[in-house]
Amino acid sequence: MNTVAVIDYGMGNLRSVCKAIEHVAPNARVLLTAMASEIDRADRVVFPGQGAIGGCMVALEHDNLRGSLLAAMKSKPFLGICLGLQALYDFSEEGGGTPCLSLLAGAVKRFPPEAMVDKATGLPLKVPHMGWNQVHQTSSHPLWSGIPQDARFYFVHSYYADSADPRNIAGETDYALRFTSAAAHENIFAVQFHPEKSQRAGLQLLENFMSWDGNV
Repeated sequence: MNTVAVIDYGMGNLRSVCKAIEHVAPNARVLLTAMASEIDRADRVVFPGQGAIGGCMVALEHDNLRGSLLAAMKSKPFLGICLGLQALYDFSEEGGGTPCLSLLAGAVKRFPPEAMVDKATGLPLKVPHMGWNQVHQTSSHPLWSGIPQDARFYFVHSYYADSADPRNIAGETDYALRFTSAAAHENIFAVQFHPEKSQRAGLQLLENFMSWDGNV
């Protein structure tokens, strides 16, 4: 059976992610879990979340959760969502500065207030960036299969990923500035948007993940 562990570390509405995966992969076993043993046994892992990165990093220190997560990132199809993308970088500006997992080179930065102006209208843009926006696919990837270029996905975030290695960028989005909205490295794929809230395109991405073998 195709088993997917959805990491439960107390951040955000994780059950909506589980429900979306169950919808696209009804024969899969979906585990919402914080148990290292279940993560170790799963065929694939999803690391979702909303909230503060500092709390996320602290939560990962419990019961060898961080160790199991890092092992999964090296060996299994892995999907990060929202905070699960930001945690993969070296460092976040949030909370006065927070070291992250350093799986991807780069930093997570707050949208700068002085730059938050719509280029087309001249009107101010709100932070958090909340609502629908386009994702421009910058590289081919199995998880983009069946998803049109510049498809719209649902975002909720005040911080954005600034990738230091362009080879890790799989998708970009404009919101006053251009930021990494999808990242990929070997068996890892991670997105800033919420596929579970993104209707057809988001469900297609989750369906692609559930059949992905981790190779590009």
